[in-house]
Amino acid sequence: MSARELAIRLLYQIEVGEAYSNTTLDKELRKSDLSKEDKALASQIVYGVLTWKLTIDEIIKRYSNIRLKKISNWILNILRIAIYQIVWLDKIPISAAVNESVKLSKKYGHEASVRFTNAILRKIEKEELQKLLKYLKEKNLNQNEIISIMTSHPLWLVGELLKQYDVNFVKSLLEANNEVPPITIRVNTLKATREELLEQKLVTGKAGNLPDSIIAEKISDFDSPYYVVQDEGAQLACLMLEVNDGDIVLDACSAPGGKTTYLAQQMHNKGHIDAWDIHEHRIKLVKEAAQKLGVSIIDASMQDATIYQDEKFEKYDKVLLDVPCSGLGVIRKKPEIKWSRKPEDISELTTIQQKILENCSKYLKNGGTLVYSTCTILKDENEEQIAKFLENHNEFKLVDEKKLYPHIDNTDGFYIAKLRKN
Repeated sequence: MSARELAIRLLYQIEVGEAYSNTTLDKELRKSDLSKEDKALASQIVYGVLTWKLTIDEIIKRYSNIRLKKISNWILNILRIAIYQIVWLDKIPISAAVNESVKLSKKYGHEASVRFTNAILRKIEKEELQKLLKYLKEKNLNQNEIISIMTSHPLWLVGELLKQYDVNFVKSLLEANNEVPPITIRVNTLKATREELLEQKLVTGKAGNLPDSIIAEKISDFDSPYYVVQDEGAQLACLMLEVNDGDIVLDACSAPGGKTTYLAQQMHNKGHIDAWDIHEHRIKLVKEAAQKLGVSIIDASMQDATIYQDEKFEKYDKVLLDVPCSGLGVIRKKPEIKWSRKPEDISELTTIQQKILENCSKYLKNGGTLVYSTCTILKDENEEQIAKFLENHNEFKLVDEKKLYPHIDNTDGFYIAKLRKN
């Protein structure tokens, strides 16, 4: 199987099977016997197509006399991977991209599909983006539609962001969403210091902006007990909780365990952390993360944080609520979120967030600290959620609030609110 064939199979799994790109890629690349270079190409094509899918589809529409919905998923993805290579990648000859895709159309389509694929791809040029922008302006599309198509983000999301931020901010944010993010790791200080990892060349990179973060150039061992991949936004949420040795802590939405284990790290593995998640298989991930990093103070169990438990009233010194959210701050890492999220998801999520915040705030001792965090950039899930909570709870005070954005901070889009119970 070639790199391009693997790419269309992965795209099919992600689109039809609604799988996450990062986990699907990792699983399939581990099984594949392709060379390192071909695996890298397959990965680049998959992420590239998922990132630019809307723009690519607009290019296809210009040259196709068949509506996109009438084209089979296999042939559509064959066209997409070829157009991505021609327009966005400089090192691949156009002939290689076209010929390989025509070959794939013979395998995954019929004779008419082959003619159709060949006819479309013979018209594609390197300058398709400039041609597309000119075409859109000639059609007199409005600003939102042009931004949506040229940055490859759904129209509803562009409209929502423009209600909350100015147009230049939104354009910069969406452009940053299409860039490859840095690989950020968190040092496991229970086993080593950042300086030791860098000096001993266990990691190639440079010190990050936070005490235990490293911006890695490459990672050879993803199973190392000396570090974990974790964005600085997630690390900051843990740091803002300011846990101490011996604290009794609740991490109410803990899976897969990155933040939970960082809290344990900051507590020098002294105290107790209750780690909850609603799914049994995700609780397993928390336990595995703790075991790998040498953490023994985490008690991970399946619990629903939206259901109040009276016996937990004022039990905890600190509470971390990294609540379920739309995930629109991590589009750089999971570009398929752009296409799977729908406007109606937001109201459902804000209801869940509100229930978790309301219930878990009662579990905090007087004088305790609660951190509410999300990996989204929508104010409905962030500032507005906290403002509503504070209106109804004068026993809580907003101590600190941080907002991180890909185009400003080069992190995931992240929101963190630190509350104290008076």
